[in-house]
Amino acid sequence: MDPARALEINTDLARKVLTEWLRTEIQRHGFRRAVVGLSGGVDSALSCTLAAEALGPENVLAVRMPYRTSAPESYDHAGLVIEATDVQEITVPITDMVDPLFERFPEADRVRRGNAMARARMIVLFDQSMAFEGLVVGTGNKTEILLGYTTLYGDSACALNPIGDLYKTQVRQLARAVGVPQVIIEKAPSADLWQGQTDEGELGFTYDEVDKLLYLLVDARYSPEGCVAAGFAPEFVERVIALVRRNQFKRVLPPIAKLSNRTVGYDFLYLRDWGT
Repeated sequence: MDPARALEINTDLARKVLTEWLRTEIQRHGFRRAVVGLSGGVDSALSCTLAAEALGPENVLAVRMPYRTSAPESYDHAGLVIEATDVQEITVPITDMVDPLFERFPEADRVRRGNAMARARMIVLFDQSMAFEGLVVGTGNKTEILLGYTTLYGDSACALNPIGDLYKTQVRQLARAVGVPQVIIEKAPSADLWQGQTDEGELGFTYDEVDKLLYLLVDARYSPEGCVAAGFAPEFVERVIALVRRNQFKRVLPPIAKLSNRTVGYDFLYLRDWGT
């Protein structure tokens, strides 16, 4: 099996499925609007573009949330998406929200600070969700979700996620098809949590590399030995599997200790489409 070829998607079909899904799911919950945190990266650009197409640009609020050290081009690239989609927009800087925490704990390393920034942005998004009367649309891709490369109750928090079943390489394919500006698609992925930070630099491997491996492990159900036989280095396979296992807690709701006959999430599974 050629994983690179297997990762190629029918972008027309994916676009149709995801826009219809967004429209249906948001209306199912009694809403007609959406809120998207727009970082200037390809993931949020794609989610915003799909939401605008599904709901109409007047029903989508794009929120830019820069910190004082954020790269200026991130703000500018988010502006390109706003201009291209004609969605509603607001800018809410988070500097004054998180700096008091950093002053209280000056020993906090950049990961702690980055997590605080991600969670501050979710406070802003869910506040704007109430004000705009729209659901928060997620921007996390399948690669990040599997690897746990996300902040719990930070950038992973949302009401629904249209791109969570697309690997990063597939996000780029669909982004090109829906007209996301090329400069956004081609730039190095970054959470922009500190100066010079890039996803691939922090992870230690490229999305192209890990997407091929994850496809074999997850979608094709290859064993670790099968992945090695397919040409992946044993150390790389072991590291990726360890990340997927270690971060399972980020992909599920908190487990509840069972005491009764009908425990939420175990015996009581409320169908999401009841009453619709």
